[in-house]
Amino acid sequence: MYSTMKEVRKEIDTIDKELVLILARRQKCIELAALIKDDKNKIIDEERIEDVIRNVNKFSLTCGLSKEISEPLWRKLIDLSIEHEFKEFSRLTKEKV
Repeated sequence: MYSTMKEVRKEIDTIDKELVLILARRQKCIELAALIKDDKNKIIDEERIEDVIRNVNKFSLTCGLSKEISEPLWRKLIDLSIEHEFKEFSRLTKEKV
C-alpha cells in the first residue's frame, strides 16, 4: 500500500483533516443540544454515555479498531463534549436574560 514514511505521513495528515471535519460536525450537534435542553441537569446522561460507549465499542470491533483505543478516546471525547455543552448552555442562558 505505502512504501515510504512520507506516504504514510501524508495519509495520516489527510485522515487528521477528515477527523477534524467530523469532530466539528459533532461539536455543532453538542451546541444544538445545549440550545434544546432547558435544564443544565440534563446535560449529563449516564445511561446515554454508556450507550454511546457500547455502540462505539461494537462498531470499532467490526472496523478493526481496538477497544483499548476506541473506549478511552470516546470517553475523553464525551467528557470534553459535556464540558463544551455546559459552557454553551451558560452562554445561551445569559443571552436569554
